[in-house]
Amino acid sequence: MNKSALQIERSKYSPKIPASIDGATKLVEGKATESVADQADIKKLFPNTYGMPIVTFENGESKVANTQFNVGVILSGGQAPGGHNVVSGIFDGIKKINPANKLYGFLGGPSGLVDHKYIELTSEIIDEYRNTGGFDIIGSGRTKLEEVEQFDKGLEICNKLGIKAIVIIGGDDSNTNACVLAEYYLQKNTGIQVIGCPKTIDGDLKNEMIETSFGFDTATKVYAEVIGNIERDANSAKKYWHFIKLMGRSASHVTLEAALQTQPNVTLIGEEVEAKNQTLDDVVTYIANVVAKRAANGDNFGTVLVPEGLIEFIPAIKKLIAELNDMLAANQAEFDKIAVDDKIDFVIKHLSAENAALFQSLPTAVSKQLALERDPHGNVQVSLIETEQLLAEMVSKKLAAWKKEGKYNGKFATQHHFFGYEGRCAAPSNFDADYCYSLGRVASLLIASGKTGYMSSVRNTTKPAAEWLAGGIPITAMMNMEKRNGKMKPVIQKALVKLDGGPFKFFAANRDKWATETSYIYPGPIVADQTTKTLVLEH
Repeated sequence: MNKSALQIERSKYSPKIPASIDGATKLVEGKATESVADQADIKKLFPNTYGMPIVTFENGESKVANTQFNVGVILSGGQAPGGHNVVSGIFDGIKKINPANKLYGFLGGPSGLVDHKYIELTSEIIDEYRNTGGFDIIGSGRTKLEEVEQFDKGLEICNKLGIKAIVIIGGDDSNTNACVLAEYYLQKNTGIQVIGCPKTIDGDLKNEMIETSFGFDTATKVYAEVIGNIERDANSAKKYWHFIKLMGRSASHVTLEAALQTQPNVTLIGEEVEAKNQTLDDVVTYIANVVAKRAANGDNFGTVLVPEGLIEFIPAIKKLIAELNDMLAANQAEFDKIAVDDKIDFVIKHLSAENAALFQSLPTAVSKQLALERDPHGNVQVSLIETEQLLAEMVSKKLAAWKKEGKYNGKFATQHHFFGYEGRCAAPSNFDADYCYSLGRVASLLIASGKTGYMSSVRNTTKPAAEWLAGGIPITAMMNMEKRNGKMKPVIQKALVKLDGGPFKFFAANRDKWATETSYIYPGPIVADQTTKTLVLEH
């Protein structure tokens, strides 16, 4: 790998870890757990891994023998800064237990396990990737592990390589797959353990034991830097309204954190739109009112932050999408045979009258996207919907109407942006470098302690790393039942923005001021050792 001077210096950084795992460590079991919802259904599906206790690691005499074992690691789903440090943490952790232990990386995500594509991760390879962004050490993929044939193929390669445990580094869907795999291997008494690590820049994989998903800290700081750059440009040129769409399909955490860091004029939070039962026109009117107020002050410029999944939060459209998903799941074979130009008519004919009318009222580009290809989990690919452009166009039309009525006399020119991939593979912040490495070290201890079906947990993260609390939470404790591809499936419950939580309440108390005043903050490049404002306000 070719490295810049900055990368060379970054590779020398030594991640900080909790004091409780930096030496002799003992495992302490806490209270038994139950799933966050649908307890009977989850227990029935996961009889062997349901109800396990929360565990923590504390300083003390270790009961972990220095037995020799090998581990396999999988990077699953979209990239997030810090993944390489999770891998290096696992490597260092198992080598500390026994230098003869080996780490194998399955290539290209979960499919590497099924297709038996792997490499042994040696110290020479690991050292090249410490503190770097991306998932390129072994690659990632979105193959779902849900078929017995896949599990058995994975068992074959694990037995061949002497692998005792698999660590799946991924988001909510990937860790749901990890739980399914753990249950199957335990049921079959294979001796193979499965451990998960919480990854997603969207920030929606969190709970009492998982304070934040890794990558969120770095990605939001990267986005805040470029948003700040745009705000400064807007305040310099004073002639454009910038509509900026940000990552976050199912939750608005990224958008909220970016707003807290940069103080834009308008920030849309999907969870609030849903709670207030707002229509698309309500959202457009809100933005237009802010534009008009700023124009009255002589400020014909501004910034608008839009969460990627906003469309799905609008209640009427959410209801439409739910019916669309069920209809398409039930008629997929027939739908696939229809020519692209005829698909819209097919959809309209198979929807209820109310949803058909709403579907026909949407801009053509949006209706086409809602009707076409789903992602592997049966979800609308909202990242492909140019929501920022849609809103800008609709605001422009409303302002034009207001101008004719004498209600508005400003200028409105727009620029559009989507910040997504820019943040996924950034070099991890010090926080993510430390947090991810610690998650990997904890995963190695969970394996050595004989645990399976657990997710690595590091808490108390607003304090110095030495004071962080290390442990594990049963993945089943985070699960509920949701409809996917027309069927009820067990999945990890997504954490949405809490409208009664500290981060949103702080935002809500200040947004009116940020709307009319130019109160921009320009964060600049990532500043070391500062956690996100979300974490600070939550704790």
